[in-house]
Amino acid sequence: MTAERSERILPASVDVIIAVWNNAGTIARAVRSALAAPEVNRVIVVDDRSTDDTAAVVTALIDEFGTRLHLKRMERNGGPAAARNRALALSDAPWVTILDGDDYFAPDRLRGLLSASDGADLVADDLLQVREGAETANGSPLLGLDQTVALDLATFVAGNISQAGRLRKEYGFLKPMLRRAFLVQHGLRYDEELRLGEDFALYARALAAGAVFRVIPSATYVSVVRAGSLSGNHTKRDLERLRDSDKSLLRLTTLTADERRLIRQHYESIDARVQWLNVIDAVKARDVGAFLAPFLIRWSTCSFLVSRLLEQAVLRSRRLLGMV
Repeated sequence: MTAERSERILPASVDVIIAVWNNAGTIARAVRSALAAPEVNRVIVVDDRSTDDTAAVVTALIDEFGTRLHLKRMERNGGPAAARNRALALSDAPWVTILDGDDYFAPDRLRGLLSASDGADLVADDLLQVREGAETANGSPLLGLDQTVALDLATFVAGNISQAGRLRKEYGFLKPMLRRAFLVQHGLRYDEELRLGEDFALYARALAAGAVFRVIPSATYVSVVRAGSLSGNHTKRDLERLRDSDKSLLRLTTLTADERRLIRQHYESIDARVQWLNVIDAVKARDVGAFLAPFLIRWSTCSFLVSRLLEQAVLRSRRLLGMV
């Protein structure tokens, strides 16, 4: 029996990592959904200095679940990447997987992932997206896959580039199981400078290091979409850090020409969003020079900015006409 095969069939071979901040109302659901799986070794919750009762809720659950649930409180708020790295340092199972504090696993999720794990370093399923308050509804899959796919770096990056008129395949939103031995071998951890796109950056690094990334069509990770989520509320500095992480990725000498081209396109797509915020700041400051400068950076950025201005013009017109 191979080491990989033996590793796959262990009854408790997965550590579930939950980096949490102010999720007192949903953390119990997340924890219970993970601990319901016999494949789970431990659930490791790292509280990123919540200001609500999150830690108290988890502490109460420890009384119920014992050593299968572990709580660590950060000394200061460091963001999801820092909290996940702390959890990774505490975990010891052959596989680790991420669960957000407001999401949850459908039954048998990990069994399905483990059954597809032979020869893989990352194994993910589709996301089932449900709206907050409507979790009992059917929801909709993020990708809508009908068969298992293997992601390479070029495909992964391309799926995270915004293009007008094309549905984005947000592979960076996936929550795969990650083989611990691969992470250790290549020294991979979350980039703690990032508070946005930290998953994308880690997966891209893993693929650049030669990881086999398999995605199965079942949608058993339930992602709760809510207006106040951290991924939907970010600063210009968050975008700048994500954009600049692509510069670091481009320094890798093993990249192909096509991979470099796509990473540069991803950089430019993030930078366009940064420049849109610069345009907004310039309008507020009534600074004509600062307003015009972003349009002169590159053609793709200019096109993006013009389209955003047209969107705003249409929206304002509709408001004036009482249509919205």
